[in-house]
Amino acid sequence: MAGTVEHFSAIYQRACERKGGVAAVAALTSKPLVPAKLTQLPDSLFLAELTKKVFQSGFVWRVVRQKWPNFCELFFDFDLEKVLLLSDEMLEKKAADPRIIRNVNKVFTIRANALMIYDVQQNHASFASFIANWPSDNIIGLWAYLKQHGARLGGNTGPYALRAMGKDTFLLTGDIEGYLRAYAVFDGGINSKRSQQQIQQQFTSWQQQSGLSLQEISQIVALSCGENQLGMQR
Repeated sequence: MAGTVEHFSAIYQRACERKGGVAAVAALTSKPLVPAKLTQLPDSLFLAELTKKVFQSGFVWRVVRQKWPNFCELFFDFDLEKVLLLSDEMLEKKAADPRIIRNVNKVFTIRANALMIYDVQQNHASFASFIANWPSDNIIGLWAYLKQHGARLGGNTGPYALRAMGKDTFLLTGDIEGYLRAYAVFDGGINSKRSQQQIQQQFTSWQQQSGLSLQEISQIVALSCGENQLGMQR
């Protein structure tokens, strides 16, 4: 299979053949929010989504969803000012509450990521506008920013949080990694800077060919090959 990477039209055609046609593929894909809509979201929602993805990482997503109303109650609906006032002792007490997932290290990330959002607010209209205006041809740069300045947002956690917020991003699921490796888009570790730059270049090329969002391209590539991890894609 290794060789010249396919034109996106060939990938799209195969996805349609595998899934039952154009309408079926359309039903299995989704669009990100346009920047103007993303900018309007409250920064508390961004902290909530970052927190949710941190707790879902390495854990059963269903359990996190079931307990999520309790997280919102204990952490003031992720109001930044209130979260930033929480002391270490307060965080430890909340981490021991059986109504949420009792992981003290992850609980401490809530305040740490609130601080990251607050720091961004000092130089931008809002964290939402900062995210919304980040260019799609360097989405890996935004991943790196979250990893460097946030807490436990490396690997797939940051990208999944961005997708949940509505920011246009591709995801490196098992299906997509398999496709990219098969066509030798990259040959090193998937989280290395060089590999991610090569992957970004490929997605940018597909975007120029198709006019679609990174999100749609990511989903369609997954639908065209592998085991289609749709639950992780959407």
